[in-house]
Amino acid sequence: MEMEEKPKPNSHDHLIGKDTPVSWSDLPQDLLSSIFERLTFANFQRAKAVCSSWYSSSKQCLPKKQIHWLILFPEDNENNNNHSCTLFNPEERDKLHKTQDLGLYFAKSCCIATYGSWLLMQYPLCRLYVVNLFTNERINLPSVESQIGMAKIERTLDGYELRTTSPNEKVYKGISIRTPVFWIDERTSDYVVIWGLRDLCVVYSKKGDTAWTQLPKTSGFCVDLVYKESKLYFLSLSGCFFIFDLSGETPQQIFQCGVIVERLRLGLVVPTKLVVTVTGEVFKAEKWWRSRSKTWSFRVIKICSPGFLRNHQLVTSLGHESMLLDQGITVLANEGFIKDCIYFSVIGEKTYSIFLFDLKTKKTDPLHNFDCSVAQFSRARWFLPS
Repeated sequence: MEMEEKPKPNSHDHLIGKDTPVSWSDLPQDLLSSIFERLTFANFQRAKAVCSSWYSSSKQCLPKKQIHWLILFPEDNENNNNHSCTLFNPEERDKLHKTQDLGLYFAKSCCIATYGSWLLMQYPLCRLYVVNLFTNERINLPSVESQIGMAKIERTLDGYELRTTSPNEKVYKGISIRTPVFWIDERTSDYVVIWGLRDLCVVYSKKGDTAWTQLPKTSGFCVDLVYKESKLYFLSLSGCFFIFDLSGETPQQIFQCGVIVERLRLGLVVPTKLVVTVTGEVFKAEKWWRSRSKTWSFRVIKICSPGFLRNHQLVTSLGHESMLLDQGITVLANEGFIKDCIYFSVIGEKTYSIFLFDLKTKKTDPLHNFDCSVAQFSRARWFLPS
């Protein structure tokens, strides 16, 4: 007669059911999603590298808390063989993270805009491309000479200089890229890149385009651009405010109004930014430097409401939203940001800082600060990693 084998006292094998995962990669999708949604961005990146199953699950989730990081770009000199970026995460103040080697081409380029973890880079002679900071995926953009419109960009015979010709045949030495913005879909890599060409026009290029197309009615000095949900928001120094719908093959102007743009007031330069809210309202944010108190202050004015209704009025509260001034948007405060506050970056003589302006108390406080003396780099930029 065979005896039934009893479980060993220190063994837990008898507690494992038929449906219990036998490895970390076999955890159920809903459990993995619950884990990812509780992680900060840094831990989110670490967790998705555990295995292919966790990596797939991470694509369905977002980190619980978003926070600005600082990119330190490598020095551009002949003796420097470092082509990696250094990353500063304010939540890990004692650590500096280094990216993979991004190549000499990247080291000689300048970052002119960010969208999540993607960077819009400008190589000498205005060669533009988009690159992912973490994966090194790169998208080359059309040559700036491939203009479709009235203003023309040409390369000189020796190939070492660009010149711009305006519609009235005025010739400028070189080109000037103003207020560049872009958007990219993380899954499909669809993208739109937009920038102002001197004070002549605004140009854009989408995935699949082989040239830059000039937007109509965008002549004049471009003060600011914001792109969100297939719509481009444009403000000129002369006070022309337009909204274009770029979802179709041909851009459509869907709104227009006049906006007062402050240039110089009481001896203070007033930089003006456009901000699009979660609900679709459009604000004009003016950043003021108070020399007596040596601090920054803000005045926010609503330009239009959802449905594109003119509604110029002073904004005294953002409700449960937070304004990310550099990105030109607002976000819900439960995404890791403090409600009714404006987040903005300031480059000092020896520091790169993120400040917080409370619309209710009118007080400005430093939020994140990086001391430039702790690392060697050529340039730096705050960004929101994705």
